[in-house]
Amino acid sequence: MEEKVKEALTKVRAVLQQDGGDIELVAIEKGVVKVRLKGACAGCPMSQMTMTNFVETELRKEVPEIKGVRAV
Repeated sequence: MEEKVKEALTKVRAVLQQDGGDIELVAIEKGVVKVRLKGACAGCPMSQMTMTNFVETELRKEVPEIKGVRAV
């Protein structure tokens, strides 16, 4: 599962980097992917929407067995 998540995050990362942001995989625990938003995304007021509407959606498309995505 970890390799699939990393692969999916590579695609997500490319989009976030266009706006000066980035994302880092912290851990996968009990099916929950824990990530850290970096760069412009780290303090952005829209980061929660980005996590829910973009990052989690894209990861679930690529890795449907994950239970959720959390920012840490």
